[in-house]
Amino acid sequence: MSTQAHSAEPTADPPTPGVGTATPRRKTISSPYIHRLQRRHFLLFDVLPIAGTAGALAFLAVHPLGTTEIVLLVSMWLPDRSLGVTVGYHRLFTHRTFKAAPSAEAALAILGSMAGQGGLVSWVALHRRHHECSDREGDPHSPNLAGTGLMGRLRGLAHSHFLWMRRHEYPNIVHYAPDLLRNRRLVKITRLYHYWVALGLLIPAVIGAVAYQSWSGAVSGLLWGGLVRIFVLEHIVWAINSFLHMFGTRPYESRENSRNGGVFALITLGESWHNNHHAFPESPSFGLSWYRLDPGYWVIWTLSKVRLTRDLKVPSKTRIEAKRASG
Repeated sequence: MSTQAHSAEPTADPPTPGVGTATPRRKTISSPYIHRLQRRHFLLFDVLPIAGTAGALAFLAVHPLGTTEIVLLVSMWLPDRSLGVTVGYHRLFTHRTFKAAPSAEAALAILGSMAGQGGLVSWVALHRRHHECSDREGDPHSPNLAGTGLMGRLRGLAHSHFLWMRRHEYPNIVHYAPDLLRNRRLVKITRLYHYWVALGLLIPAVIGAVAYQSWSGAVSGLLWGGLVRIFVLEHIVWAINSFLHMFGTRPYESRENSRNGGVFALITLGESWHNNHHAFPESPSFGLSWYRLDPGYWVIWTLSKVRLTRDLKVPSKTRIEAKRASG
């Protein structure tokens, strides 16, 4: 999931019961300033990677695709996706499914920022609101609120996969992410979000220039290790928001329309066990069983063996079976 605004104005604290008539804290904020930030982020980090991917294909006429570009694409994508977004942004910071050492927290936050999905605090606030309102009014990217029939489903998919990021109500980070706002290290990393994205573009450009000893190598590295990498990562993430709230299997009871797409487990690093995740959002394992491929959980488990992560909250077999959907 991508986010577009990276700060929010403080709002009033919740009223003390029985004291005065204070206005409750707003859950979302909407203003022309925030919408301008959203449009800018949408153009820079959602539309530009599409243009960059088209440019990378056109640039093949000048600089053919080589091993360097493929290695850059994969080696830059995996840390951003598996460590940064899947393990860091999603399973650690949003759902607190495990605890991590401060150094691991900082590394995961930086890698997630380099993915171009939005600043950490905003991403977490948006995703927590998604779970609170999933497939109901207030969900920022549900595909199931645009009407029935073929056209309604197509409108819903287009909205949830891409178009919602142009403009939406911004979740109040004071309400949805107070735990992150109390962590000065994570707030500082969030404020440097644009620099981390730029670093994620600079690294492959420099490696391409060194590998090929030419300006075309630098451009090719930037395109394939930078913009194409962001393009691939984003559309995998967005497909979970869109298609897996409309198509797939539903083995566990949950109040929304989340679905599993096990065939995509490897490429999504376990995130496609989406119904499992919505049924047990506190679990660091989305596969829930050893035979369901979940590379994101493998990373968390491996880090626990070197004491960089701890307190992995995997649900018991009894609880998992109790929530299995009838029929």
